[in-house]
Amino acid sequence: MARARRAGGGQEARAAWAFLSPYLLVLVLFALLPLVWAVTISFQRDTGFGDASWTGLDNYTRLLGDPHFWRATANTALFTAVVTPVSMALGLGAAVLLNSLLPARGFFRSVVVLPMAVSGVATALTGALVFNENNGVLNGLLGALGLPAVQWQSGGTAAFASVVLVTLWWRVGFNALIYLAGLQNVDPTLHEACRLDGANGWQRFRAVTVPALAPSSFFLVVMNVIYSFQVFDIVFVLTGGGPRDATSVLVTYAYDTAFTTRDHGYSAAIGVVLLLLTLAFTVLRWRAARSAEVTG
Repeated sequence: MARARRAGGGQEARAAWAFLSPYLLVLVLFALLPLVWAVTISFQRDTGFGDASWTGLDNYTRLLGDPHFWRATANTALFTAVVTPVSMALGLGAAVLLNSLLPARGFFRSVVVLPMAVSGVATALTGALVFNENNGVLNGLLGALGLPAVQWQSGGTAAFASVVLVTLWWRVGFNALIYLAGLQNVDPTLHEACRLDGANGWQRFRAVTVPALAPSSFFLVVMNVIYSFQVFDIVFVLTGGGPRDATSVLVTYAYDTAFTTRDHGYSAAIGVVLLLLTLAFTVLRWRAARSAEVTG
């Protein structure tokens, strides 16, 4: 009997590995091997021509004194600090409305989620039509109202704001979809009990809805921060990192370093630092969530 159970367990294990092997193969070929190769290149001086030379920690030492790197890091941090909470707040508001007795809810749900079906490059091209400072839709509307045009490409603050606005239009739908799924699992009897106790709508939202959406919020914080750390397509198409590095982020700076100045080793070092920052935030956020669960 025990031998038969062991044989059955062995067959199940082999079947499980057979189903997992394609995914594991793709993971190794397209994630682990490129990661190991990037880390290796980060310790080298490699221009893409001829043999690379080993430089040790020189590329990482250069980062400490590189003002362009620190400007890109500051822009990435600011972009993350703005986009993450604002997109989550707008997504939560949209989800609450779409979960209520709103007329034509199906239509509005499609409108909110529609940007998710568009690629980042297409979104940036759409944003360029709106925010072009010479013949864009928005400056055309401002001119029709007798207001001065905004320098969306030549003004640093305006260029950064255009990137943030286009990103919000693209990301709010994703946040709303996750929050909407979370709202479907909120027990309506809890709201009814609070209503019987005399709680108004805002009190019920704060005491019942927000705590019930904690798992969704944790997931969205991690996903939005990771996306913000890795933002590239919208910035690259919309502003190219300009003007004067006003919208340059870590990924666009790494791209320019690799393909414009052809310093592949230094670009790989920037990528490794970005990976470490992402991992550090994810671990810290996970520990904070675990601590909150234990104390709660």
